Order: sequence, then structure tokens, then C-alpha cells
Amino acid sequence: MAENRITRELETRAVQERPKQWTQPELLPEPDRQAGFDYRWIRVATLNVMDARNYSAKIREGWEPCKLDEQPKFQLLVDPNSRFKDNIEIGGLLLCKTPSEFVVQRNKYYQDQTRAQTEAVDNNLMRQSDPRMPLFKENKSSTSFGKGS
Repeated sequence: MAENRITRELETRAVQERPKQWTQPELLPEPDRQAGFDYRWIRVATLNVMDARNYSAKIREGWEPCKLDEQPKFQLLVDPNSRFKDNIEIGGLLLCKTPSEFVVQRNKYYQDQTRAQTEAVDNNLMRQSDPRMPLFKENKSSTSFGKGS
């Protein structure tokens, strides 16, 4: 008796999978993360013109350039004409890292600055507010229980 069977090669799941979707490639690849460090791409040049002011500000803030031997997957992506020879520069951006505690402290500093500025603006507006024509309308509602008239 002859059986109508599908050959084993055609029964694989790969044949049944959906075709893969094309996705736009990332402009900057994600580095391999080390515990306790945060990573960031720092601008060192714009249109091949060095941006020493931005770079020096970030270095003073605590960011330090990542070495190429720390991230070996970037070996082929690095700009060969880079001014930063043993570091990772792609398209005028330099991969840098800093301890995670610095990032937490920096975020808290800027949150405090924002809160203080917001309070100053609110206080200034409330000082200029007149009860006859308030800047902010307070929504008040009341509910009473009892006998109606």
C-alpha cells in the first residue's frame, strides 16, 4: 500500500514560521552593560568639527571614555580616523561610562532644581493673583444632607 506522507524535510517548523519583518537598523549599537555602570554616547564632533566644550563638560561631569577592549563587538564599527584611538567613536559620538551612583545623584540634583524653579514661578503667580479676578480657579463643591424646604 502506498501512503501519501509528507517527507520529513517539509514537516519542520521553519517552513511553518512567518516570514521575518525588515526593521530599520539602529544608528548606534547598544553596548554590553557592566554592573554598576551607565553608558551614554557623548558628542565630540559635529560635521567633522570638534566640540571640545561639550566633551570637556561631560568629562568634568564624571563620564569617562570606554576602551575598545572593554567592548570588543565594536571593533569593526569604530571610525579609523578617530582622534580617540583606543576608544569607541562612531559618527562624532564617543561611548562613555560612569558609575550608576553618579547618574542617580545627577538626576536628584536636577529634580531639586526643577522643583525649586516651579515653586518660585507658582509663588510669583500667586502673589500677583487678585481675589476679584483670580489666575487660578479653585473648584470647590459641597454636598449637604438634610431636609429640603
